[in-house]
Amino acid sequence: MIRGLMLFAAAAALASTAGWLGTPRVLYRQQTQPVAFSHKVHNEKGGMACTDCHSLRADGSFAGIPALAKCAECHTAAMGETKAEAAFIADYVTPNREPQWLSYARQPDNAWFPHGAHIMRAKLGCENCHGGQGKSDKLPLLEVNRISGYSRDVMGRPGKSGMRMDACVHCHEQRGMRHACLDCHK
Repeated sequence: MIRGLMLFAAAAALASTAGWLGTPRVLYRQQTQPVAFSHKVHNEKGGMACTDCHSLRADGSFAGIPALAKCAECHTAAMGETKAEAAFIADYVTPNREPQWLSYARQPDNAWFPHGAHIMRAKLGCENCHGGQGKSDKLPLLEVNRISGYSRDVMGRPGKSGMRMDACVHCHEQRGMRHACLDCHK
């Protein structure tokens, strides 16, 4: 009887551990960005700021990932000697073919995040929400939840809160701000 209970407990512990460790691998599919890109090189060597490439429209909404034309302003010919830059010019700039960038931040359709209000009115820097991404040497893998379709960057990676509503509410509370649901949910 005791031997049977011990075997059952060991099997249950083993199954729980396998599920705990295996579920993220099964739940998330991983994708790499189409171009090996270094924010660090553009920031440190190129002296560029986030807003040189990532801009706001006149209405304050975020324009998103820059179009190829923005990259081609500097990269019609190689500026450095890296294989990544040469491949980018050959594969995208020369044939005038837009890279199919993957989005880390696709929000639910009913959520609205106004970058303009946070950057212009609240005077927040990009690093307040995006951390050290502007100083990174390579882009992280995109991990997409196979069920919801949302990025792990939205849902939260282990040890990070992600771009979920609770992170927004926490930040607003820290700054003494209160809002109604319909301020962000349309």
